Amino acid sequence: MSNVLTVRSARIRADDQASGTVTDMVDFSDGSGTGPGTGPVPPRVVAYVERELPPGGIPAYRAARSSGARSFALWADEHRRERVATVVTLSATGGVATFQVLGAHGELIGTIVREKALRGRGLRTRWTVTQPGGPEAVGFKGRILWWCVWWLCLPLMALVLVFSVLDGTPGNEGGLARGPRRIRWRAQGQLPLEFRSGGDKLHLHSPALDRRLGAALIALLRSFMPGSWDGRKK
Repeated sequence: MSNVLTVRSARIRADDQASGTVTDMVDFSDGSGTGPGTGPVPPRVVAYVERELPPGGIPAYRAARSSGARSFALWADEHRRERVATVVTLSATGGVATFQVLGAHGELIGTIVREKALRGRGLRTRWTVTQPGGPEAVGFKGRILWWCVWWLCLPLMALVLVFSVLDGTPGNEGGLARGPRRIRWRAQGQLPLEFRSGGDKLHLHSPALDRRLGAALIALLRSFMPGSWDGRKK
């Protein structure tokens, strides 16, 4: 049984705006959907995530993120009373971005590298996740077979995209026209991580993987997708 992490945004209310609470969060579940009783156990929040703005505020952040840079704070609660982790960008150039995930006291939790398709070391976007003292876990966005099918059907996909936009169903932006997004990470013959596009869920198959690193990874993954949580203008 794997642990599952997802990112969701709470509905922003007037009192949330007035108090300045964090509304984006990472949910955690053990993947079973049930507890010791008979009813389902709802996911619980493991981190509240927000972008850390540079001098210049939101416009400066949005300008920097266009090159692949990101800067997040992960909090234990929506009132920012305790920092869980921080995501910082070491470098972002030429389609390759390197991020560090730091603990509450600045200790290194892990390193995440994103290499954009055709700009890094392959035809697909490559994500590399490393914990201190651990092996590299390497994952590629989508399978080669499905990318070939997607490219062959690209003219049809353009038509599907128009209908999905007109559909207006929340979470269906792009619909079937979106390229393959599933990612499976491999490390020494093991499968420690898996991102499933259905529901945008990150599965932590390895119990040795730090949950804070997983929370940072799902926040990063979702920030590079359509409708990204950190790309808002306000």
